[in-house]
Amino acid sequence: MGQNVVTPIEVSSNDNLCGILSGSGDKSISHRALIIAALSAGCSRLTGLLLSDDVRCTIEALRQLGIQISEPNGNSVLVHGAGIGGLTDPVGPLNLGNSGTAARLLMGVVAGNPISAVFIGDESLSRRPMDRVVKPLRDMGASISLAASGGLPATVGGKNSLIPIEYHLPVPSAQVKSSILLAGLHCPGVTSVTEDRSTRDHTENLLAKFGADVRVEALNSGRHICVAGQPELNPQDLLIAGDPSSAAFPIVAALLTKNSEVCVKGVGVNKTRMGLFDCLREMGADLQVVSRGEVGGEPVADITARTSTLTGINVSADRAPSMIDEYPILAVAAACADGATVMQGLGELRVKESNRFTAIVEGLTKCGVKVEEEGDVMTIVGREGWTSWHHMPKICTHGDHRIAMAFFVMGLTCPQPITIDDMSMVATSYPGFTDDMALLGVQL
Repeated sequence: MGQNVVTPIEVSSNDNLCGILSGSGDKSISHRALIIAALSAGCSRLTGLLLSDDVRCTIEALRQLGIQISEPNGNSVLVHGAGIGGLTDPVGPLNLGNSGTAARLLMGVVAGNPISAVFIGDESLSRRPMDRVVKPLRDMGASISLAASGGLPATVGGKNSLIPIEYHLPVPSAQVKSSILLAGLHCPGVTSVTEDRSTRDHTENLLAKFGADVRVEALNSGRHICVAGQPELNPQDLLIAGDPSSAAFPIVAALLTKNSEVCVKGVGVNKTRMGLFDCLREMGADLQVVSRGEVGGEPVADITARTSTLTGINVSADRAPSMIDEYPILAVAAACADGATVMQGLGELRVKESNRFTAIVEGLTKCGVKVEEEGDVMTIVGREGWTSWHHMPKICTHGDHRIAMAFFVMGLTCPQPITIDDMSMVATSYPGFTDDMALLGVQL
């Protein structure tokens, strides 16, 4: 992908946000649908795919691996699958840009093919830990080398037939789970993954929809997932549900600004992704969720948010897997609430696109919000804890799209304008973000 031009923006207080948005395609599902379609035997049509920078990295990587992908119009993508084990050696490195999902899932796929591929990414992705996915793939028989830091670049040497394993995730991770299950498709026998806390289950859902033999067993707060290897996956005509992680930003903006009502239509409401909305309800948010049935095997709904008075809550560590991407925007909601919000178990935020834990603390502090941190626990004191400030704070996004969008929403509530150092990377997950916010009435 090309280098984005740095795009700073000044955001001021806004009220009266009103309107209806169509949810943009779910990023997690888009990556997975492309990859699984590439492993099927025939042509799949994917409609409503999120064509963000991250997802385009997956498309280009699959093309380098020999998969024909065409875009006949702006709303559909055709993927001509090569079947299990049908990938070919890429001519050059696979550049996954900023996408940890693409890198980790494709490692699992490449591991099951008799090819070799070098994985590279941007500076942020190169810092992210890859050993958590490399260990189980090595146990399955793949040959993988990493940079001395434990990140990218990585060289993956695959095999015709991997060894099925039974793997217990030491840390809840949908990406690691998915990588193992995708590698397991290339094994003679059954590969299983046990997770102590349930993570997003889009991979399991899509594998089943494409015809894989997938079995899921509930285990207290976690699950045991098994996949039978060497299936023939069937191509699908698939519609992608809307992304709850993207919908979170205009929804929280409506809750925090005066005289506002915003509806986002067609949002995926998979229970493994609803942690933020559960928190907002507990804080007193006026949210209306109207079911619209299923799209591509995922439940969807129209979500309407209205101006609300929020109250601080305690967010347990158990909720982290269902909202790991939403903590930045939850932190903004907490800053505008009455009382303190305590968020526990945030260690995983330190190894996302940026050190999101530090970025949240740093940004809120610049905005006059009192924030306390102890280990992996963050306490945000709401409006009564704000200090006065007499300058325009400049928020450093650290190249992180969710930090950028969260503090854009923060700027809509602040007594004075704030400057965000760069919005360009928002294109990795929500290319139409500023246009959508303008449609709701945000004045920039």
